[in-house]
Amino acid sequence: MRARGRDHGEMAAGEWSSAEHALSYLSRADTLPHRTEGEGVLLEQVPKDARRVLDLGTGDGRLLALLRHDRPEVSGVGLDVSKPMLEKAHERFRDDRASRSSSKHDLAEALPALGGFDAIVSSFAIHHLEDERKRSLYGEVFDVFEPGGVFCNLERVASPTERLHRRFYDALGYEPGWEDRSNRLLDVETQLGWLRELGLEDGDCYWKWLEMALIVAIKPAAWR
Repeated sequence: MRARGRDHGEMAAGEWSSAEHALSYLSRADTLPHRTEGEGVLLEQVPKDARRVLDLGTGDGRLLALLRHDRPEVSGVGLDVSKPMLEKAHERFRDDRASRSSSKHDLAEALPALGGFDAIVSSFAIHHLEDERKRSLYGEVFDVFEPGGVFCNLERVASPTERLHRRFYDALGYEPGWEDRSNRLLDVETQLGWLRELGLEDGDCYWKWLEMALIVAIKPAAWR
């Protein structure tokens, strides 16, 4: 809830234009531990001069909203397969349609023709794809990047051991053996290898907490 009173306008403008404040607010409605830490690191990696951003599996628009708080000039395009989630995204951006659009699209299918992007981001979506499709999607991401573009994937990844997998579930309060049937978890190292094979630079895991990881890579600025 925003503050009320005579200073309401000034306080709201100051608070809600801050990515840090938005992250703090959103974290109270989210159950994933440390998620805002990963999102904060992701925001740091998107170039300040980025003008066009593609969000793969945008959901309710949470990630693009954070980018818009931090960079009001950013124009965002979101793709998601879930109509209910896209409806939530439309609600979130109902007063900001000029700088943000969303479309229904299954990431299991080839990306539609949308033009070039300065950054491509994703948050807990790509791990639902089969590994073969993950790899081909990364190739499509490379093709729609502008030179110097950055790819930031905040993702659920496979644990290297069963013990660490159980620790992650314990941290979430999940029962042993529970697993979303749509999950297709893959280790960080394999995904980084694919990105490097494509020619992306500085590919690394920029942040990690158990099975949550931020994978980042950059298209060479001199690429033609």
